[in-house]
Amino acid sequence: MEESNELLDLDLWQNSDLIRRQNFLKSQFIEILEEVANSISSRDFEKISPRSRGSKISKGNDLLGLPYQVLDMIRDFNSLEGANIRMLNWFGKGFFVTILLGKNRANPILPLLEQGFHFGMSDNKWDYPELILNNSQTRDPDLIRKRDGEFSLWIKKFELDKNPKINAFSLTEEVKKILGILQLPLEQNRN
Repeated sequence: MEESNELLDLDLWQNSDLIRRQNFLKSQFIEILEEVANSISSRDFEKISPRSRGSKISKGNDLLGLPYQVLDMIRDFNSLEGANIRMLNWFGKGFFVTILLGKNRANPILPLLEQGFHFGMSDNKWDYPELILNNSQTRDPDLIRKRDGEFSLWIKKFELDKNPKINAFSLTEEVKKILGILQLPLEQNRN
């Protein structure tokens, strides 16, 4: 263990009310993610990728020192033909919807821009600090087309409501729109 000169924050450690509030908030977000995941059928995911592995919720405690929760849908991470829709709840930073498309898949630039998505410019598709904190993203269709032939990562900040039911409904509708876009015929998808 690395030696630290920092004193223990025993006041925080003993603040059971704060810890309970944070844990309750985490469980509320898990319920929202579960509701979204359960609202979409596996057949809908298989229309996008026959290799779909459904939905999965993950969580962690340290993305730049902050807890996070993730809902992955479709879960085909093949770098050539794959597709994934991810919801990232990054405590203290925001709630984001991302779309990852393999480099041989159609990149529906205009439909995703119309839905408010930004194209991620980071070379590492999992580098959320770069994408979010350093704003490594664009809405310029010409710049996006120049990156054609690489994997495509789209990102959109989702503004939360205090009402969990409203969030679950709105996020489910967001996923349905994304699935509709990803099912567009190729000639409509490329514009």
